[in-house]
Amino acid sequence: MRQQRNLVMVFDNIVARARTNIAKRRQYNRLVAEIENLSSRDLADLRADRSEMLYQIRKQIYG
Repeated sequence: MRQQRNLVMVFDNIVARARTNIAKRRQYNRLVAEIENLSSRDLADLRADRSEMLYQIRKQIYG
């Protein structure tokens, strides 16, 4: 009985980590799409660099 409970806990942990990773990936993909859709003019107005923005969102989401 205890072993079965441990297996359920392990499975629940795997599912929770998968859900977290999926949510992170969705957020990352959404932000990348937003950045990729910025025109050169938009970036100039923001005084931003596309590659730096992409690096920062990856760092923010994935650590």
